[in-house]
Order: sequence, then C-alpha cells, then structure tokens
Amino acid sequence: MNHSSTGSRGAAMMALLSLAIGSFGIGMTEFVIMGLLPDIARDLLPSLWSASPEEAIGQTGILISLYALGVVIGAPTIAGLVARFPRHRVMIGLAIALTVFNALTVLMPTFELVGMSRFLAGLPHGAYFGIGALVAADVLGPGRRAQGVAFILTGLTIANVVGVPVGTFLGQQWGWRVAFLIVAIVFAVAAASIALFVPAHPGEPGRTLRSELGVFRIGQVWLTLGIGAIGFGGFFAVYSYVAPLVTDVAGAPAWAVPLVLIAVGVGMTVGNLLGGYLADRDLRLTMLIGMTGLAAVLALLALLSFQIVLLGALAFAVGLVSSVLSPAIQTRLMDVAGDNQSIAAAMNHSALNIGNSLGAFLGGAVIALGWGFTAPAWVGAILAVIGLGITAVALRADRGGAEGDRAGHPGNERVGVA
Repeated sequence: MNHSSTGSRGAAMMALLSLAIGSFGIGMTEFVIMGLLPDIARDLLPSLWSASPEEAIGQTGILISLYALGVVIGAPTIAGLVARFPRHRVMIGLAIALTVFNALTVLMPTFELVGMSRFLAGLPHGAYFGIGALVAADVLGPGRRAQGVAFILTGLTIANVVGVPVGTFLGQQWGWRVAFLIVAIVFAVAAASIALFVPAHPGEPGRTLRSELGVFRIGQVWLTLGIGAIGFGGFFAVYSYVAPLVTDVAGAPAWAVPLVLIAVGVGMTVGNLLGGYLADRDLRLTMLIGMTGLAAVLALLALLSFQIVLLGALAFAVGLVSSVLSPAIQTRLMDVAGDNQSIAAAMNHSALNIGNSLGAFLGGAVIALGWGFTAPAWVGAILAVIGLGITAVALRADRGGAEGDRAGHPGNERVGVA
C-alpha cells in the first residue's frame, strides 16, 4: 500500500526522518562502546584493571560480543515472528524496546548485568533495519525503495561521524554511562516520532516464522552471510580497540580517540556511496577488490599505527574500504534470497554482527595474551583474507551469475550498510 500518493512530500520526509532517528541511535549504541572500553574496564573491573589494564580491556570487549550476539539471534527471529503484524506498530515497539534496554545499560551496577543489558539491546537491531526498509519503500512508493532506505541509513552514517565521537568524548569526561543515557533518549524520541509521523503499514498475515526461515535452505545465502561474518570481522577486530591504538600505540592523548573515530565514520560515509556506485557496475569485481583492499589496509594499519597522523589516515581507509563492501554484500544477499526479501535484509545485520562479535572476541584474545594492541589489526587482515576466499568460492559456484549481477535484478535494490 503506497502512501506517497495520499500524503505530502513533507509528511513522507518526516516519516523517514523518524525512522532515521532510530538508526542514529542504533549506530551510536553499537559503536560508542568501542571508544569507551578503557573507561568501562576501569569502572566495572577495578581489580583486574589494577593488575593488568590490557587484560581488563580485553575482557571488557566481551560486551561488544554480547551486543552482536543479540543482533545475530534477534534479527531473523524477530523479523520472522512479527512479519504478520502491522509494520508501523512493530517499529514503535522495537524503538520502545531499544529505549528500555539501553536505559538498563545506564542503570546496571555490575559487569555481568551490563553484559545482559547489552545482549538485550542487540535483539531489536536487525529487525528495526529490515522492517524499516519495507516501511521506507511504502512511504516513497514503487521505484524509490533504495532512496527511502538510504535516507534511513543516513542516521547510522551520521552516528559514526557525529554521535559516536561526541558520545565517546562525553563518556570520557562525565562517565561512560552518560553516552548510553544519550542513546536511550534518542530512542525515546524515535519511538514518539514514529508514532506521530509514520503512516499505517499492514503486515503480511500469511507469513509465519517457519516460512520465513526457509531462506536458510539456500546455499548461496550461507556463503554470502559467511562473507559478511568473517570478512567484516576484520574491520571490527580493529574498530573495537581503537582507543588503545590511539593512546598506547600512537602515544596520543585520550581526546584524540574521538577524532580517529570521526575519521573512520567519514571513511564509512564515503565508502558506502562509492560502494553503491561500483556495485551497480560490477558487483562481483567490487566484492573481490574490496575484500583484497580491506586485508591490505588492515596489514598497513598494523605496521604503521605508531604515528597518530598515519593512524588517522589509515583509520579513514579502513572505514572506506569496509563500507565499499557493504552495499555489494547486501545486494548479493538480496539477489540470492529469492522471495524472502525482508528476512534477508534482517539477516544481513546478523552476519555483520557475527563479524562484530568474532572480531571483538579475537582482538580481545590476542591483547589478553600480551601480543600488543596492534595484534587485532593482524587478526583483522587474516579474517579479511579468509573472507576473500569465501567470496571467490561463492562467485565461482554461482555459474552464470556475472551477467545477472551486471544487469541487476528487479526488486532487489541496494539497501545499504549494517
């Protein structure tokens, strides 16, 4: 049901802006923790911090993994369970859940309880983006699906450029919990805005969780999810431990951490736009070159991050190259998922957050082993090489896919990044 014909352009933009506020909150809650790991470790693990700051930071990285695990479990499950309900009401419910669970992160007193709150906060993440994509398509009407979703996802992009660095700075100055208080407020505003401005949008009464999960019987879906999960683990292995790279390896003051995060965010913004352009022309080549470039940039980061200017430039490059891959992987997943478009959109976030969890865990493990704060970059490069191998296998197995990729697939427009 297309509401673009019955509402003004201003009303459509207000609906998209309401959804974008929520995506801003999601980008902030997912990534702001990475620049605050030392602060959280010092507060929640004081004994371990006194004995070994490196080990405390490595253990605190588990909080990133728990959030990502919540996304992985929640994205397909929630998307499948709520497919039959009116989507505008589902979006309100998801925004309220995100408000409550992030407020719990502010209030929980112990490391274990904060970990629980991070897992819960991750559950609605993928469903919010997957269902939000369908609502955006309805708001703008046929033929403009990618435009609507891209507008929503600008919230996530802006979060990386503005929200995460600002939240990191405020968290360093006033305590890490302040950052998550801001996140909870953002989600409360999103819930109210969606209730006020997003038009009614029916669900699909015939869809069930069982029918939606039929997408898992498609082999190419698994390979594409593997590309995102393993390859993007390389990005998250580094991004999760930006703070100690800046302060301990490059020897810069703590206030430089938000600046490096801004560099990553700007790189992601440019990379997403560039990746969409390149993927529209040659999806397969974009995936192969992008994953190769990610491995190379991560290796350079491991070698050259001792100087803050080089670190900033390479952080920009890591953000750019990884986000070049995002539209390509998303488009391919939509192409190979058949009729299961909505759950495919949600599953993309599951895959990328498996990468988030894997990268954060392995990066924390090598730090805890005493291999230094550049070790996660080497881990990332290895994961990117494995991702390149999976990409080659998937494309080789997809016989005749080259022509289809270049020609495009009707109805499978690009939906953007995680």
